[in-house]
Amino acid sequence: MKKPDVDAEVGDCLIEVKIGTASLRNIRAGLLQLAYALERQPKKRGYLLLSDAGITESRIQMEWELARAVLNSDVARRVTIGVEKEGRLRGVLQSIDLDTKRVLLEVLEKQREKSGPRMGRSDASFVVLKVLLHHWLTDGGAVTSEWLSRKCGYTYPTVANALKGLGSATERDSSRRVRLRGFPHEEYLRLVAMSDHARATARYADASGQARSPERHLRRLEAMGLKAVGVGGVIGARHYFEDLDIVGAPRLDISFHARGPAADVDFIYKLDPALRQITDPREPASLVIHQVYHADPFFSPRSGGLNWADPVECLLDLHEAHLEIQAKQFLDVLKRRRPLKP
Repeated sequence: MKKPDVDAEVGDCLIEVKIGTASLRNIRAGLLQLAYALERQPKKRGYLLLSDAGITESRIQMEWELARAVLNSDVARRVTIGVEKEGRLRGVLQSIDLDTKRVLLEVLEKQREKSGPRMGRSDASFVVLKVLLHHWLTDGGAVTSEWLSRKCGYTYPTVANALKGLGSATERDSSRRVRLRGFPHEEYLRLVAMSDHARATARYADASGQARSPERHLRRLEAMGLKAVGVGGVIGARHYFEDLDIVGAPRLDISFHARGPAADVDFIYKLDPALRQITDPREPASLVIHQVYHADPFFSPRSGGLNWADPVECLLDLHEAHLEIQAKQFLDVLKRRRPLKP
């Protein structure tokens, strides 16, 4: 009989990963998969790793209690459930040692890489640079590698490799904290060039001939009560700088926090069934979605509902819309306003 597969086997650990699940059924399936594998390998320990789960920890605990009642007692003793969020991992009902956490996080990152473009085939170097630029513009202080790893959602080795690629654009203080040395002109141009691909930008136009205005789309989005959406583009940039030199909003740009395979943009067709995705960059779009793959989306609350996308997201949106004059104006304002820290 063939041994049932799990996502990874590292040393004495059998690891099953569920990313972005909002279904108890998926958790049951993961526990069952682990149980099959552990029956075959009595000296192994099993770990069910849940990343960005849309289920409360209390519900996960209840599901584990139900599963433990029917599992072989020896198998149940060897199963541990871990919950990861924003780069932090903790055990449910029992602790996980640091070495095992390191292994589990490395396996998680590899599983994300296998999950296709919706899992952020945004290059790690893009994410690390974007997070550093956001922090340079909004805070100015140096950060630890652990902070950067947590905010980006990547393991320490991946972040370290991305920092190495930035070379002299970054600097470390006496405590080994890191920040951008100054505004990174060349790296910024690379960030803009990579942006469409790294954020899996998707453009939509109205197929009915009676297109809704960006403001009307926004009101309908507000009524949907989505938590993973930030308003960006011209509307978002005006939130941060009301004197942006443009009349009206040519389209609605939204940032979608996509941290798992379950994260999709099907809500677009509920928002407006007349929308269709377009691929011709010369065709005007009425709504554009940019996916945010770093663990902390840096959203801020918005009084009308939804969130505001962060300033760097809005800046990249302006470039993507070919509003270069407005992008330069907005960037100049952000640089003037940034906090100065020693």
